[in-house]
Amino acid sequence: MGPEVDNVETEFTAFPAQADVVVIGGGIIGVCTAWNLAQKGAKVVLCEKGRIAAEQSSRNWGWVRVQGRDVRELPLMFESRKLWARMNELTGAETGYRVCGIAYLNANAKEQHQRAAWAAKAVPLGAGSRVLDSTETALLLPEAARRFVGALFTESDARAEPQLAVPAMARAAQATGVAILQNCAVTGLVREAGKIIAVETERGRIACPKVVLAGGAWSRLFCRKHGIALPQLKVRSSVLRTAPLHGPEISASARHYAFRKRLDGGYTIANGWISSPEITPDVFRLFFKFLPEFLSERDYLRPHVSGQFLQEWRQERDYLSGGNAPFTQERILDPAPQIRGLRQAMRHLARDVPVFADAKVAQSWAGFIDGTPDAIPVISEVKSQKGFYIATGFSGHGFGIGPGAGRLMAEIVAGETPVVDPSAFRMERF
Repeated sequence: MGPEVDNVETEFTAFPAQADVVVIGGGIIGVCTAWNLAQKGAKVVLCEKGRIAAEQSSRNWGWVRVQGRDVRELPLMFESRKLWARMNELTGAETGYRVCGIAYLNANAKEQHQRAAWAAKAVPLGAGSRVLDSTETALLLPEAARRFVGALFTESDARAEPQLAVPAMARAAQATGVAILQNCAVTGLVREAGKIIAVETERGRIACPKVVLAGGAWSRLFCRKHGIALPQLKVRSSVLRTAPLHGPEISASARHYAFRKRLDGGYTIANGWISSPEITPDVFRLFFKFLPEFLSERDYLRPHVSGQFLQEWRQERDYLSGGNAPFTQERILDPAPQIRGLRQAMRHLARDVPVFADAKVAQSWAGFIDGTPDAIPVISEVKSQKGFYIATGFSGHGFGIGPGAGRLMAEIVAGETPVVDPSAFRMERF
């Protein structure tokens, strides 16, 4: 079972039959897109098949980072960071945003060289990161028993509480006029003369000229139904939280573990740079598109085989042949965490930072990250489908960049000059 997420009340006396824009998906990207559109005066309906932030938007690490991002994302992340700094004020609620600094701990010269190479590209763009030597790293993390070769450190990076922040943003969007429908799956688009005129939901039709798909790991299946080739795969990410513990204030990661302090005094802990691509039918369909990414990250990949393969094959077969939409059958993606990997992370972390040897695991969960072949998102109009826009494929980077991405998507939909150049995120690059 996933983490406990703050509730968002969304009861309506009347179903909204018309909107200027329908947003599909109640994660951080969909919520921030809807919120920004409403601030521009648009009538917005957000449809979520389950609950707000119940999937990866509440299951992530809770990092708000510039550090380590693809340099194409940096301008947008800078804008997002400005919004995060005001998020408690903007939402009128506690989102857990705290500047804590984030460190990548380097165990050997190869890792140190890789971090230095990133810094050489990112620092001139304004990243504010520093490459630390062994002595500086020891001073940064005095709790460590291990002597690291060095670290990449960004003092201005931060953390927030996913289970609090996204619901707070959703309530702020409601206060701005967004109608949020939970347990209301969009099952398809309605088109006429090549244009979108409505969406079909399980509760009825909503007339609209524009639709934004922010469906996370579900986005590719929805697109396939409508003849859109979105290259996207799922990566299982397992996380645990501990009981309160007196430990480091900074957030950090190494090959086998990552940690960040929580508002409740515990820690969110995950398996570092190791990722677990889910073996599904799409892995075989998209193998050659993702091959360069697979090869570049092969040292950190641990492919995962489970019942998800057959489940997705059946879902695809039924949905694409005109059968039942899986969005009404599986309200919340709730994969089992990979306990073995989490135990390994805890062992390595307790060895390197002994204060964690006393950590008591309070809960474990997993979620599905939506990844693209180049590991940066699609934030784009679909040129072949007038009125249809996609914001997905954030490849594990979506929580931190979410507020900026929502602003950018809203500006694209509204036809305004975008806050940053969106060309790197266009759908047509694939």
